[in-house]
Amino acid sequence: MALVKTYGGAVFGVNSTTIQVEVNVSAGAKYILVGLPDSAVKEGFERIQAAIKNIGYKMPGKKIVVNMAPADIRKEGSSYDLTIATGILAASQQVFIENIQEYIIMGELSLDGTLNPIKGALPIAIQARKEGFKGFILPKQNAREAAIVDNLDVYGVNNLSEVLDFFENKKKIHPTFVDTREEFFHNLKDSKIDFSDVKGQQNIKRALEIAAAGGHNVILVGPPGAGKTMLAKRMPTILPPLSLFEALETTKIHSVSGKLATDTSLIATRPFRSPHHTVSDVALVGGGQVPQPGEISLAHNGVLFLDELPEFKRSVLEVLRQPLEERRITISRARFTVDYPASFMLVASMNPCPCGYHNHPEKDCVCAPGMVQKYLNKISGPLLDRIDLHVEVTPVSYNELASEDMTEGSQVIRERVIEARKRQAERFNGEKHLHANAQMPSPMVRKLCKLDGPSNAMLKKSMEKLGLSARAYDRIIKVARTIADLAEKDKVQFEHIAEAISFRNLDRESWAS
Repeated sequence: MALVKTYGGAVFGVNSTTIQVEVNVSAGAKYILVGLPDSAVKEGFERIQAAIKNIGYKMPGKKIVVNMAPADIRKEGSSYDLTIATGILAASQQVFIENIQEYIIMGELSLDGTLNPIKGALPIAIQARKEGFKGFILPKQNAREAAIVDNLDVYGVNNLSEVLDFFENKKKIHPTFVDTREEFFHNLKDSKIDFSDVKGQQNIKRALEIAAAGGHNVILVGPPGAGKTMLAKRMPTILPPLSLFEALETTKIHSVSGKLATDTSLIATRPFRSPHHTVSDVALVGGGQVPQPGEISLAHNGVLFLDELPEFKRSVLEVLRQPLEERRITISRARFTVDYPASFMLVASMNPCPCGYHNHPEKDCVCAPGMVQKYLNKISGPLLDRIDLHVEVTPVSYNELASEDMTEGSQVIRERVIEARKRQAERFNGEKHLHANAQMPSPMVRKLCKLDGPSNAMLKKSMEKLGLSARAYDRIIKVARTIADLAEKDKVQFEHIAEAISFRNLDRESWAS
């Protein structure tokens, strides 16, 4: 009997830590598992025992001690079944493996020895390459996801027997190969929806183009059936394509949360997340007993769409305030603190009142006096301040709906957005975390967006009339800077400020009257 060391990985946040699993088989008759395992890891013994017997090997009738190091990190989930099972068979000398320490081995066992997929394969593979491991053995369903990482042999296997045969050179398994760049560019234009599907609504399309060009948050206000959801769903199609780095970052988050489809390798299109209004604050921002990314992190590098914003619980909406500013979320609990990235564009929609027909050109609003303002008050001022563009959506006329005229498609709008983003990239050259106008801190706004006399005068008058906060002041100037970028102007001019102010509808006292 002997001591054998195998290796797995623990995902914490969106990063991985390598776990050393020491298996010692000696005289006695007890199974001992130490190193802060949770219930799922402890229950793995029953799965491991059944799997070993069902593939024709014996569970050693000896004392088995399994130590998972570092011992001060909590080990969670069922992914260590394969790591421990392989170690037990090697330590009991039923299989002879010389190079087991060169591999990360992860997988959840079924009772018949087949493997079920795991979460977090991509960050584990990234850490394995960083630490110089030769290969990564994992369930076949996760192989393409992990194979994104180069300079690491990734072996997708179906069951425990294949793993043992591979180590004993009884069966040759070819590493999974994914051409990351080819996969990325192949999936870039994988979109079945387009802005050309939307009839009319030219002013709304203009507002969403500005939002996409500067990375601004936007809220659409209008009656039922005006096209708010349809417009919002097409937002990712006009955003600049993901860079390869952003695609890897996005894939890593979805890998950790177990949201990647089977045999998926790389997410190449911007995420679009649309949680229901009954979502809890933990589901939105992340956390829980076993920390998981929330909807705001799953929307990282993409769009978070909150339909019918006033219907969300107040506590849920208020937790958005910090990540909207900092573009990351810190989950702090008694036992852990973890950071998740959350750089997303917020697109929200709402009816103007409970009945939905306030300011409707044809239908009368039946809400009691004061109900419109009460409905709007469900969204706090500080949250509205963080939304750059307030856009009123009006119903589309029959003539526009029935028109056969082709409208501008997503690709045409996207080209203008990309050009505007290039101007911003040049402006922010050297600033590591700045990619769009919406991300500019206040000192930079004042430095890079100087206003002339007429623009200053109009903005001052508007702020006094609308009672805008200092944050809203910055937002207006950022939006004006984006409008100037779309117009290919180096300086913010009077007409850019005027258009930016027109997108603050909900700040006007007369709006709800």
